[in-house]
Amino acid sequence: MNVLMKKAYNEALKAYEKLEVPVGAVIVKDGVIVAKAHNLREYKNSSLAHAEILCIEKACKKLKTWRLDDLEMYVTLEPCSMCAGAIIQSRLKKVYIGAKDEKNGCVGSLINMFDINTTHKVEYEYMDDCKECSEILTKFFKELRKSKK
Repeated sequence: MNVLMKKAYNEALKAYEKLEVPVGAVIVKDGVIVAKAHNLREYKNSSLAHAEILCIEKACKKLKTWRLDDLEMYVTLEPCSMCAGAIIQSRLKKVYIGAKDEKNGCVGSLINMFDINTTHKVEYEYMDDCKECSEILTKFFKELRKSKK
């Protein structure tokens, strides 16, 4: 697993430990981490507290700009429509994705928002060597279903 995706995965582990859906993200500039975050929807009681959104907010605050033109994101799960839209609007250059989300993903699974003709094009790449990103999600939801019985 790529070193930067591993950092995003470590964020997903933090979410897992908090009983949050284990998704993590990091934003980098020239290979240096600018921001990192993990899902906090349960903790914050907010449907907006996805890893990608929180990470974008941190990067914008740190860099004092909403334009993240030359930055890249590593995220453990394919972004949903809200997160894909936020990524486009923040003008991230490229997104590296660890696992597909067949039910909610909007970078190729349900639709591909990055291919829509918008004023900003986001490059993206699925990383083939990130089986841990999907395995932690499978484990989390299996445990969640078991605990509800």
